[in-house]
Amino acid sequence: MKKAHILLVEDEPFLAQVVADSLEQRQYQVTHAGDGQQALDLFRTQPFSLCIVDVMLPTTDGFTLVEKIRLVDQAIPILYLTARTATKDLMEGYRSGGNDYLKKPFSLEELFLRIRELLKRSAPSALRPAETVSIGRYAFLAHQQSLQLPDQGVIRLSHRETQLLQLLYDHQNQILERRHILLGLWGDDSYFHGRTLDVFITKLRKHLKADPSVEILTLRGVGYRLVC
Repeated sequence: MKKAHILLVEDEPFLAQVVADSLEQRQYQVTHAGDGQQALDLFRTQPFSLCIVDVMLPTTDGFTLVEKIRLVDQAIPILYLTARTATKDLMEGYRSGGNDYLKKPFSLEELFLRIRELLKRSAPSALRPAETVSIGRYAFLAHQQSLQLPDQGVIRLSHRETQLLQLLYDHQNQILERRHILLGLWGDDSYFHGRTLDVFITKLRKHLKADPSVEILTLRGVGYRLVC
């Protein structure tokens, strides 16, 4: 079985060595970069299964690095390591293209769990076979992670946006419980991931706003309903 190849972007040498050694003991292949530019150069020349990116990096911060990675690959799972936990930082992280956050200091066991979950959900089988479904006037292509609207081009979706929209579509015109979404996509229903879900719902609403017949309704305290 081929090892998952992880790009670890961390400028603190001791932490990077501990994380890399621990991951390699778990049978992952690890390539380390100490700054954003080195990481981007590596990403453009090697295939990776997942990126672990520290937010506070010299020269190029983690958010900017991830934005550049997303220009190359929309689907690769990206896990941020950060000591910054303010809501605005959380939203900036997901806006830039991150899939998950791990707050410093963290346990290695929690890191391993997050990596396993991200890799499992990014596997090709995690998305539907090639098919196109209609959401109002939009064509939703989960296998291409995109929305298409006649005469308005293609909207590229992140892997997590695709998963969430697929889940809403599967329950269209029905109430989809918030807890069900959190457990299905993140594995727990913590407050932290609840805020993350809010960010992704907001992003999907922006993507779908060109068709007034499509709405993601919030049922406060219960969940959501995709009306289309």
